[in-house]
Amino acid sequence: MSNAEQTAVPQPPVPKPRGRLGLTGWIFVGLVAGVLVGVLFKLWIPNGFVRDTVFVDGVFYAVGQGFIRLMKMLVAPLVFFSLVCGAAAMEDVAALGKTGGKILGFYLGTTACAICVALSIGFLVRPGVGLDLSQIASSEVAAPQEKVSAAETLLNIIPENPFGAIAGGAMLQVIFFALLVGVLIAKMGSRADAIARVARQCNDLMMEMTALVMKFAPIGVFCILARTFANLGFDAFAPLLKYMAGVVLSLGAQCFIVYSLLLFLFTRLNPIRFFRKFMPVMAFAFSTATSNATIPMNIKLLEERLGVPRKLTSFTIPLGATLNMDGTSIMQGVAVVFAAQAYGIHLGLTGCLTVVATATLASVGTAGIPAVGLVTLSTVFLSVGLPVEAIGLIIGVDRILDMLRTAVNITGDAICTTVVASQNGDLDRARFLADVRDTD
Repeated sequence: MSNAEQTAVPQPPVPKPRGRLGLTGWIFVGLVAGVLVGVLFKLWIPNGFVRDTVFVDGVFYAVGQGFIRLMKMLVAPLVFFSLVCGAAAMEDVAALGKTGGKILGFYLGTTACAICVALSIGFLVRPGVGLDLSQIASSEVAAPQEKVSAAETLLNIIPENPFGAIAGGAMLQVIFFALLVGVLIAKMGSRADAIARVARQCNDLMMEMTALVMKFAPIGVFCILARTFANLGFDAFAPLLKYMAGVVLSLGAQCFIVYSLLLFLFTRLNPIRFFRKFMPVMAFAFSTATSNATIPMNIKLLEERLGVPRKLTSFTIPLGATLNMDGTSIMQGVAVVFAAQAYGIHLGLTGCLTVVATATLASVGTAGIPAVGLVTLSTVFLSVGLPVEAIGLIIGVDRILDMLRTAVNITGDAICTTVVASQNGDLDRARFLADVRDTD
């Protein structure tokens, strides 16, 4: 069974016992407690051995950095095996021929566009300005990258030693090698069944490890924020609010401007009618914060309300839950600008292009479940030499934004599928134009 087929039949989420906090709730508790404790240390506890050595640069630093290191530990193997499995699923694209090529092109194109929107709005909002994280950075902060030519930048994507790239965290090289391995697995078919099975098992293992590491997120968030606010006080609030505003504005622009233009230009259909009919799926995605859970509802609504045939949606929607992560990429784009400005690191044109390439390629094979986007964010940070410590601040507010970006993720899948159906002459326009009550 291919990766896309596996994604097509997601397991229903296990209901949480009533009255008990889930991971999201505990992360929020860690966020609030970390801020309060940090401000308490900043305003009311005098400098000294106990405050600075034991807590701020002792317990808070060690536990916070321990969590960051656990996340960094996941990056290379998680990205590698996710991409191998995602690219290996391209056997389905080959089967659909031209249609598969179209949907893949739309998915990657909208993701690249989403990152460009995020970077543009990020530089406009300037979320990291006014926040100096360099004074509390760890010794592992990466030095700014030396300027290299465009030709060298392209050549550096190809690893001379793929195992050295994995060990050294050269993420563009890891992505290139993983995609190459996955495509060849798909091409070899049954001859590579054993390797494909091992890759899927390793990918499952990394997903389980990610879930395990994320269980420590509330403690990690608490310690990171406690140390940050113990050093900065209330100065970190405004940049975090600007970061959130930048993500929300970028998500809105991608969803209601970029997608609307895409639908209108390629189909001449009314985007307002599309969004009015598609709103139940967006609301469901918002409430669950997982793309995989929306797959059955997405397929059903596209067929019954918008006139997209099931023979197409049964392939493109599960594939989109794996490949098309526009909302997640937007978060990564704004987060890069936030971290670069907070650490005083200049990205430049080469850095921005690297972010676009890395985030676009990293979206291939990323599971449509909560939390994984934060791990792949480390990939983007490392590709341009940004310290991953800033993720500690972002985690605290990420779950507030996760529901919004999930809604954008699945909307992008539906828009691209509708466009391809229209180009292939398979779209039932009468059903698309019918009133909602007539299609239910």
